[in-house]
Amino acid sequence: MFKDFPFDRVNWKTSIFLITTTLVSLIFVPMYIYHHSISMFLIGMFMFYTVATIMSITLGYHRLFSHLSFKAKWPVKFLTLVFGAAAYENSCLSWASDHRHHHKHVDHDGDPYDISRGFFYAHIGWLLFKLDPMPVMNNVSDLQKDKLVMWQDKWVHLIGFVVGLVFPTLLGYLMFDATVALGCFLIVGFLRIVVVQHCTFFINSLCHTLGSRPYNSGNSARDSAIMAVFTCGEGYHNYHHAFQHDYRNGVKPWQFDPTKWMIWTLSKVGLTSNLRRVSDAKILLAEMREAKRLIDQKREAFVDVKQSHLVFEKTEEMIDVLSDRLSECFAQIDEAIADKVELSKSALKEIHTEIRSVVRGIGKVKTARA
Repeated sequence: MFKDFPFDRVNWKTSIFLITTTLVSLIFVPMYIYHHSISMFLIGMFMFYTVATIMSITLGYHRLFSHLSFKAKWPVKFLTLVFGAAAYENSCLSWASDHRHHHKHVDHDGDPYDISRGFFYAHIGWLLFKLDPMPVMNNVSDLQKDKLVMWQDKWVHLIGFVVGLVFPTLLGYLMFDATVALGCFLIVGFLRIVVVQHCTFFINSLCHTLGSRPYNSGNSARDSAIMAVFTCGEGYHNYHHAFQHDYRNGVKPWQFDPTKWMIWTLSKVGLTSNLRRVSDAKILLAEMREAKRLIDQKREAFVDVKQSHLVFEKTEEMIDVLSDRLSECFAQIDEAIADKVELSKSALKEIHTEIRSVVRGIGKVKTARA
C-alpha cells in the first residue's frame, strides 16, 4: 500500500506537529467542552491569543520584517516576535525568507507554496514534505543584522512553548483551578494554534484560488473580503502582490484591515514610523490597466464569436463607450502625474467611481452576447 510513498521526503517534525495539534483539537477539545463546558475566561483567553498571534504574523512577520513596510521600535518588534513564535509558524527569519521567495517567484518554480501545484500543496502540502529544491536563505541578510530577530530564530521553539502553551495553562491554574488550566492548555493552546495556522495557510491557498483581481491579473493572487476578516486584513491579496511594500492591504475606506489600523495607531504614539504607502494615482492606474484588459478581452471574444450584425454592432458600441470613458480617466491621471499635481480627494473619488462603473459595465456586456 505504501510501497511508492516518498517517506524520505516527509518533513517528519513538522508533519507530526501539525497532525498532533489537529487530532488533539478534534478529539480532546470537544471532550473537554462536553464534560466541563467552556467559561467566559477561556473564550476571552482564546480570543486574545488568537488576535495576538495572528497580528504578530500579519503586522510583524509579514508587513514589518518581510516587506519592511514601516519601521518599529523595539517593544513592537519584541512583542510580535514573541507572540509570533507562539503561532508555531517557524522563526521570523525563516518565514520572511520563504515569503520573499514567494513574491519573487509567485506561481513558478522557486515559489515555496506555488498554487500551480494544487490547492492542498499551497495550503499545507509544502510543509508536510521537504521542498525540492529547498529554498536557500539568501534573501534575509538585512534581518540577520537584527539582534532581536536572531535571538528569536535561536530560541523560537522554546519561546513558542512557554508563551503559547505554558503561560496560558499556568494562568488558568493560578486564577482558577486544574480544570480551567486543562481548558487553557487544550483550547487556548492547541485549538488556537490550529485555527491561527489554517487562517494563515488560507492566504497561500484560498487567496490564490478564489476572489477578484482588480489590480494585477498577471499572477494568481486574489482579493477576498471574507478572508480579510479571518486574517486581520491579509485577504486583500491581489493588492498586496501588486504593491507589496505598502503597509496597507485594504486600501479602500470600507475594507477591513485591522493590521493597517494598528500600524497607523502605533505611529501616532511614536512606536512605528516611515509608513510606506502607494499613491492613490498609482493605485487608480493599476485598476484602469485591469479594466482596459477586461475591455480588450471582451472585444476579442465578440470578434471571435459569429453573431447577427445588429447584436455585434450594439455590443461593439457598448464596448467603445466603456473604452472612451476609461480613456478619459487615464487622461486625467496622466495629466496630473505629468504636471506633478496631486489630485484632490473628491477628484480621485470621482475617477474611482467611474472606473468601478466601467468594470460593472464590462460585466453587463456578457448579457448582451446571449
